[in-house]
Amino acid sequence: MKIIATTLLCLAPFLVQAQEAVTPASHVELFNGRDFSGLTFYLRSNAAPEKTWSISNGVIICTGKPTGYLRTEKSYRDFSATVEWRFTKPGNTGVCVFMQDRATNASPRQVWPHCVECQGMHDHMGDFWLQGGATCHEPVNLGKNGIKMLQPSAESAVGEWTTFQTVCRSNTVEIIVNGKSMNKITGVDVSAGYLGLQSEGAEMEVRKFFLEPLPNP
Repeated sequence: MKIIATTLLCLAPFLVQAQEAVTPASHVELFNGRDFSGLTFYLRSNAAPEKTWSISNGVIICTGKPTGYLRTEKSYRDFSATVEWRFTKPGNTGVCVFMQDRATNASPRQVWPHCVECQGMHDHMGDFWLQGGATCHEPVNLGKNGIKMLQPSAESAVGEWTTFQTVCRSNTVEIIVNGKSMNKITGVDVSAGYLGLQSEGAEMEVRKFFLEPLPNP
């Protein structure tokens, strides 16, 4: 039986006050396998989230339409975030880290807010996109605001589960796919914020979404 987000989580206006970021001291489940507790949504045109995001048999189902995101209600810093996801056909998504309640010359109610997008697009899991005016030390070499991954794709085949990890230490973000380091940026202009999963045109499933504290450097 498909469970629809009923706690809205999202039928109220998307107005969130800035808060102090949390550094995980232990394992943190961002998705509990039952409902969307601790998460909130924003979709383009203020679309109703239950038409895009649902839960079935302990797995998040995202239709990919319209464009938008699911994100944590809490802000975090210095963490390792892991998502286990799969596509039903080649598609696009991503993990947004350091998401802010602001964006350069824009309202916070937008796609996409000020953040670092860790690209989850098929065959491109490892690219970065600097959204909403975010900056880093590395030069843009992909479109207007992208940084191309350094390694050939390490993702699983379509239909199989991929483990996608983002390691955020201070102002540095690293993408690790199925245990392989794909790309890293430094000197990001923010070092804390919300975490988000993107709805970006393709159906996908998510069975794990959690944080862990960083090991000592």
